[in-house]
Amino acid sequence: MIGGERVVAIVAAGGSGQRAGVAKQWLVLGGETVLRRAARALAASEAVDALVAVVPAGEEGRAERELAGLGKPGRVVAGGAARADSVRNGLAAAEEAGVVLVHDAARPFASPALAGRVAEAAARDGAALAAVPVTDTVKRAAGAEPPRVAETLDRRTLWLAQTPQGFRRALLLAAYEAAGAGASAVTDECALVERMGAPVTLVPGEAGNFKITAPEDVERARAILEAPVATGVGYDTHRFAPGRRLVLGGVEFEGDGLLGHSDADVCAHAIGDAILGAAGLGDLGRHFPDSDPAWKGVSSLVLLREIARKAAERGWRVGNADVTLAARRPKIAPRAEEMRARLAEALGVSPAQVNVKATTGEGMGFVGREEGIAAHAIALLVRAAR
Repeated sequence: MIGGERVVAIVAAGGSGQRAGVAKQWLVLGGETVLRRAARALAASEAVDALVAVVPAGEEGRAERELAGLGKPGRVVAGGAARADSVRNGLAAAEEAGVVLVHDAARPFASPALAGRVAEAAARDGAALAAVPVTDTVKRAAGAEPPRVAETLDRRTLWLAQTPQGFRRALLLAAYEAAGAGASAVTDECALVERMGAPVTLVPGEAGNFKITAPEDVERARAILEAPVATGVGYDTHRFAPGRRLVLGGVEFEGDGLLGHSDADVCAHAIGDAILGAAGLGDLGRHFPDSDPAWKGVSSLVLLREIARKAAERGWRVGNADVTLAARRPKIAPRAEEMRARLAEALGVSPAQVNVKATTGEGMGFVGREEGIAAHAIALLVRAAR
């Protein structure tokens, strides 16, 4: 809130992402979608009271989930055929606002401080935008192929527009009304205000506040947010249960099995938990709860395949996995290679990338008393090539 007036930030995310080759608002970078990352920066500004996300029709529910937990009230509306239509829909949903910010979801690196500065300038002057001064020499071209230099422009007067852009809501509504059908031809909202002859204040922007437009911008964003490798640790235990099959690393052994909702493969479970941890995806119980009958009695290799798929969706591939079983029985070493092969197949890697070893626990604890088996695992994930 500024001067007693509510500030609503409109996140423009209605595009199809044709130039970037992907719907940019749903692109996951560093564990968050671009939409959520952009919205989170706005929500973190003390000036912003609420958010409105404008997304393609049919994607409203997905966007509502992305806005959840950001600490500010959020609404979602469907966009229109053009950017102007989408922003106009966002304005209609922000009817309680005295000041509105319009921010492209494709600029996920804007800071909360920048949003606050633009909002303050807009409240004071009516309209404002984040922008950075041009540092390169700029040429205006003329003619057909090959283009020729027509003139050199004075870069001291040139600025590159960014978002957020801020407005008194009444002023922006008036600008849309004045433009009519011509509003769809402009590339930002400030141009509409400029057409009316109203002043627009330039607020120094941020060099890192770039827009994800082309595939190379996606790679630039990934390089900023995503580490090339990640590690995770997994741990699981199961008690012996007479009458059940004993499955470890996808291999069936003689003797009493382990108690569990699935086949209770403690080896596969520990590896799966390690991969989920490295990918930032929670734990086994979150994805395969023992309350879900779909996973009752299922092979844990099926779970591992699903976990590897989920990690791949986040841009990861398994580099290697190492697991240690703590068990007095059965003997693991004679079948360790077979276990490695089964686990590797489920993970989609070579057996050389999986290691299986065991210890007896020196007769201590529940393992020493032969009450059950424990497994400790570590997994290394490597950023997959895009």
